[in-house]
Amino acid sequence: MATSHASTHSAGRSPATYAWAEGLTAFAAVMLSLAGLLGIFRGISAIAEDEVFLTTPNYVFQFDLTGWGWVHLGLGIVAVLVSIGLFMTQTWARYAGIAIAGLVIIANFLSLPYYPVWSVVMIAMSGFIIWALCVYRKQDTGAATGGRTS
Repeated sequence: MATSHASTHSAGRSPATYAWAEGLTAFAAVMLSLAGLLGIFRGISAIAEDEVFLTTPNYVFQFDLTGWGWVHLGLGIVAVLVSIGLFMTQTWARYAGIAIAGLVIIANFLSLPYYPVWSVVMIAMSGFIIWALCVYRKQDTGAATGGRTS
């Protein structure tokens, strides 16, 4: 007569709920790969040509622009690698994706004076990635077929 909370909780779920959870994982993977690719391009442009970016003289966090290029390049490469893991639905990639998106938010906040509009766009994109990866629950995937595997 005793049932676990997970089995009673997931018993009333419709297949649409499971498809929604899997869709969010795909959304996060695509967005993280885009954020990674854009970070790679941003990093390369900052390393190669410092004149592309605006600099403001009175910002608290002043760093060398070439250094920021290397930071964005490194984060971009890791983000693309993690997104490949998300496409393969690896559990480690979910946690790494949350961590990388958080680091992308921090890096873009600190680089606001160099490219303000794009930094805000990347912060918002990373926020959506974190949201999509955090609402996922393990019991929501693979159950759209009634728990059967093909």
